[in-house]
Amino acid sequence: MSVSLQKGQKVSLSKDNAGLAKIMIGLGWDEVEQKRGLFSPKPQAIDCDASAFLLKGGRLMAKEDIIYFGNLRHYTGTVQHMGDNLTGAGDGDDEQILVDLAQIPADYDKIVIVVNIYQAMKRRQHFGLIRNAFIRLVDGRNNQEMCMYNLTEDYSGMTAMIFGEVYRHNGEWKFNAIGQGTNDPGLGELAARFQ
Repeated sequence: MSVSLQKGQKVSLSKDNAGLAKIMIGLGWDEVEQKRGLFSPKPQAIDCDASAFLLKGGRLMAKEDIIYFGNLRHYTGTVQHMGDNLTGAGDGDDEQILVDLAQIPADYDKIVIVVNIYQAMKRRQHFGLIRNAFIRLVDGRNNQEMCMYNLTEDYSGMTAMIFGEVYRHNGEWKFNAIGQGTNDPGLGELAARFQ
């Protein structure tokens, strides 16, 4: 049974799911239909990019710990990005990240999931042009959704978003629904928040 989360709500992943080893993190979003004048050019599609930051002691220690469309697999093999969706079109997950919780080295304590708009400043795009954004966690054993967080706030002006984090606490894996918008123009600036 899936739990619907609110902003700031935390939920245990492993407490009620004994033997949980692998999860799939699905992220999705849709573009708001933009109004345009008769002679206005068609707006450029919004390209949202999901990424995962693997943190040690709550900090991002190396660029190899950033999993994104340019580095699809963590060197430990425990976190894998399933590829870049350039438009967000269609139903269901737009991007997916697979995580092998059981094999993540003990010195990693947190995985932060972020989404930024590619070339947001240049294209004059922001999360106010996005609707139906969500993050969901699925049990890798049976493909059952464990929890979902729908980001329902108005994020106008925000170019990046911290969706949530999977973290280890007292030997237990948990998820925190964050939903924090930022004005970071790119992945590098977003990553710098965690260094």
